[in-house]
Amino acid sequence: MTMGIIAIASTFMWIAAIHELIKPSKEQNNRKIITLTSFGTLSTLIVTLSLLQSFPLFH
Repeated sequence: MTMGIIAIASTFMWIAAIHELIKPSKEQNNRKIITLTSFGTLSTLIVTLSLLQSFPLFH
């Protein structure tokens, strides 16, 4: 359940980051882009590690 919530939050963070990057350069908020990318990367890493641990090969 928790990994599902983190995965959904990660998806929304990446969508928000892409939406910010699509804006013209004068309207982009660099601090927002860095924050969204950082948290998106962290949450993606958490979900990926959780999925890798669920494979019997890695036990």
